[in-house]
Amino acid sequence: MNTSIRLRLSALMFLEFFIWGAWYVTMGTYLDKVLGASGVEIGAAYSAMAIATIISPFFVGMIADRYFSAQKLLGVLHLVGAVLLFYITTIKSPSSFYWILLLYSLMYAPTLALANSVAFRQMKDPGKEFASIRVLGTIGWIATGWLIDKVFKVSTADLAFTFKMAAVASVALGLLSFALPGTPPKAKGTTATFKQILGADAFVLFKNSSFTVFFIASVLICIPLSFYYSLTNLYLTDAGMKNVTSNMTFGQFSEAFFILLIPFFFRRLGVKWMIALGMIAWTLRFLCFGYGDAGANLWMLFAGIILHGVCFDFFFVTGQIYTDSKASLSIQSQAQGMITMATYGIGMWIGTLLSGYVKDKYTINNIVEWRSIWLVPAGIAAIVLILFTLFFKDNAKSAAHAEPVAMV
Repeated sequence: MNTSIRLRLSALMFLEFFIWGAWYVTMGTYLDKVLGASGVEIGAAYSAMAIATIISPFFVGMIADRYFSAQKLLGVLHLVGAVLLFYITTIKSPSSFYWILLLYSLMYAPTLALANSVAFRQMKDPGKEFASIRVLGTIGWIATGWLIDKVFKVSTADLAFTFKMAAVASVALGLLSFALPGTPPKAKGTTATFKQILGADAFVLFKNSSFTVFFIASVLICIPLSFYYSLTNLYLTDAGMKNVTSNMTFGQFSEAFFILLIPFFFRRLGVKWMIALGMIAWTLRFLCFGYGDAGANLWMLFAGIILHGVCFDFFFVTGQIYTDSKASLSIQSQAQGMITMATYGIGMWIGTLLSGYVKDKYTINNIVEWRSIWLVPAGIAAIVLILFTLFFKDNAKSAAHAEPVAMV
């Protein structure tokens, strides 16, 4: 890969995740403090991306892969998305906010797959080249937190600025996309069946009882995951932590660090206990949030943030490796797509709605009982952990490898 292409792909990944991180982390706080949204309305807003994640594979499979060059469609979606991001800052009603956000999410979600498609098509050996490009996405996400807190010093009352910052980045990526290497539709002239787009060929994996247990656990563990994404920024702000958004990026630093340790632990623990360790980390994270504070127990809040690396890498990346090892070559892409749709789609959708309901249930006279809230996802994670360890029997220590999905 020549230097020019590498630089353009690096900028692509940086901006792709900069856009997402700019508004996603602080949205719960914005809705609560600026728009006066209820917990249910906050949960519904976060469910928009989950719904879009469920729908986007159909869009990419039926339209993008057959009729349009990936880089051109990427550009159009980001330019339209920029308009929606600017417009959403003028919305004052939480219910109207949801519908505009859902429309934006339907524009953004397909770009994750399209960005990967553009990158992979320029690589001779993606296994060696992709990681060094994809890491710019994590850096882009981290950059948003530091810009919000340290450079622009955005106050809670001015959080609409984060959507405008994302909109500017979306315009930049939209224009850059037209300068990316040509990536013509790979399935032009072919007809895909609904079964193929749904990934139904990968259903054969459910004949393996351990894979079925893993699949169900993957959906269930994303329920507490959604509590983290939708409520953590608001919680840490209420707890009195300073520079919350930039402090939360320590979770991404942790993710980048622990992903390097996966081969070491994988060889020693195997699939079952790697995934179980990730679930233990989920439980500990929410207990830290439940019993931490901005005073003597501030360390517990930071521990909950830093545990993100173990939570994400040990469960999700190991799960991708496990899925890759169980699927035949002909259905590996469908299998990974099925897991992604089930977790970041169905699991997160259920979790975002539940998190909103739980927040409202434990908000009494405008006082939020955060400890009670965090004990709910901690309990769910603990139950999933117990069921998984009891019924999952496969503890392979294969050296199989799968690329991490586009999530941070």
